[in-house]
Amino acid sequence: MSPGGQPAAPATGSAADFLPPRPTLPRLRAAAAHCRGCPLWLHATQTVFGEGPGAADVMFVGEQPGDQEDRAGQPFVGPAGRLLDAGLEEAGIDRRRVYVTNAVKHFKFVRREPTQRRLHKKPTPAEVRACLPWLEQEIALVKPRIIVALGATAAQALLGNAFRVTQRRGQVVESSWGSVVATVHPSSVLRAPADARAKARREFFRDLARVATRLTPTSARAPSTN
Repeated sequence: MSPGGQPAAPATGSAADFLPPRPTLPRLRAAAAHCRGCPLWLHATQTVFGEGPGAADVMFVGEQPGDQEDRAGQPFVGPAGRLLDAGLEEAGIDRRRVYVTNAVKHFKFVRREPTQRRLHKKPTPAEVRACLPWLEQEIALVKPRIIVALGATAAQALLGNAFRVTQRRGQVVESSWGSVVATVHPSSVLRAPADARAKARREFFRDLARVATRLTPTSARAPSTN
């Protein structure tokens, strides 16, 4: 059964089956709410689509929504999102010119007994592939000057399974998507051991500062609603 108590529809294997004609960001968001491309919709509260201006300078792509994002229906509103916001502020990147989204639009989790707390579970490559058409359309419409992949799942969705964040972190990679920079997901900073967390935070903020150097005030675009 679906979260709403309706009989579960079978997954089709790809979000491409749910893309609207003549897509715009609002049309994509509305269509994604009914996506059955993979089974993750069965247990998630709702689809969590990307948010931000339709002509963003930077697009940040994470792995998937977390528990708070799943409940709110918005990306990066939990602790990882707050750390990202702090890093953007320190780097001087205008948050209003940033589009945030995830490679996978539904929260995948396991429940911990006895509290029933929902814990993040890494999406499979098949689930990432099934959801990729949404991200492809977001990139095509937003046309960001630079894409920042947060974590291995997002980086490999964009740059291939052989890509390793540990080896090319912070570097600009030119790809069919445009300019991509990979770094860690902010949640990994929050999970770092207490004695290593400050260093992990500095390194993450340093990567965001490198992104900022790719942007100049004279070339910043005004936000729009595509």
